[in-house]
Amino acid sequence: MLAGYGYILEKLMKEIDKYTILENLHTAVVLLDEHLHILYLNAYAEMLIGISAKQIINISMKNIVANSPGFIENVQKAVAEEEQSCTIREQSITFVSGKSVLIDYTVSRGNDGNIIVEITQIDHQRRISKEEQFFAQSHAMHNLAKGLAHEVRNPLGGLRGAAQLLEKELVEDDLKEYTKIIIEEADRLQNLVSRILGDSKYVVKKVHVNIHQVLEHVRQLMLIDNHKGINFYTDYDPSIPDVCIWQDQFIQAILNISRNAVEAAKAGGMVLFCTRIVRQAVIGVHRYKLAVKIDIQDDGEGIDEEIIDSIFLPMISSRPDGTGLGLSISQSIVFRHGGIIECESKPGCTVFSITIPLEDDLGERQ
Repeated sequence: MLAGYGYILEKLMKEIDKYTILENLHTAVVLLDEHLHILYLNAYAEMLIGISAKQIINISMKNIVANSPGFIENVQKAVAEEEQSCTIREQSITFVSGKSVLIDYTVSRGNDGNIIVEITQIDHQRRISKEEQFFAQSHAMHNLAKGLAHEVRNPLGGLRGAAQLLEKELVEDDLKEYTKIIIEEADRLQNLVSRILGDSKYVVKKVHVNIHQVLEHVRQLMLIDNHKGINFYTDYDPSIPDVCIWQDQFIQAILNISRNAVEAAKAGGMVLFCTRIVRQAVIGVHRYKLAVKIDIQDDGEGIDEEIIDSIFLPMISSRPDGTGLGLSISQSIVFRHGGIIECESKPGCTVFSITIPLEDDLGERQ
């Protein structure tokens, strides 16, 4: 009798191990019966389709894949011909959730007669390659900034010293105001250089903050100098928990993007701040159970297609008077939070999306 229970337990543990492996794959796996009803889908498949497993178990795959008859036909063909496996490459499909993706997929039949569909998102692989390129560029820019900081530090000391000597020689208070500004700005730049070079005196800890407080702070700053009469709108998800960030740097990242949005928006146009929770978010090669997505949208003319893939590089700007540093700096800051900034643009609607993982650790940065 005990031997029988042992066999059942061993079989159960094997099943648990199998599904644990499936749940941690970066490939979508969907199990169908012979009538194409969904019996199981892993966590990555939930994320890809955009609907939870509880909602679509026992639902026909025909009702999940909308306006993509080729996908269903290929699955049915594989079933009818009882092929061991069939692989289709680079097919665009649209799910009933409205999400469209470019995929490779393999259809195979299991020993129990059920159908296994393995789906790889091709545009996601391309996105990973682009993100890896961004990370490399961010690292190179950080090294460049360190090199420039070394060159700037010594002249700053001389500039401050000369301003102090000049202040002692001046009699008029009005003129002393100018030297005071020079000294204050030299001190500010000196502090910035020290942070870039990693001076331990300027190490700042991460803090848990409400992301909407950060966005509202930036929005208030933008309203102070709202000479174009821009209308600012918000669409916040109140369920988002506090995020763990380097607050001053993250504010700077949001501010840079918001300023660009205001510059791009039409006079009297709009800028929208939107927040959402993202489940099973994939950033680079890492997957996170929960992430925060911040969208900053404007109604401007859009970004030229020729430069949209390189707008996060230094010295690349869509404006004739732009320096091309704001977005590059913002991307570097967000990378240091384990996140990424992405952009989609068309005439009348440009959206910069910041995605960062929700985490509880309190780290340090220099």
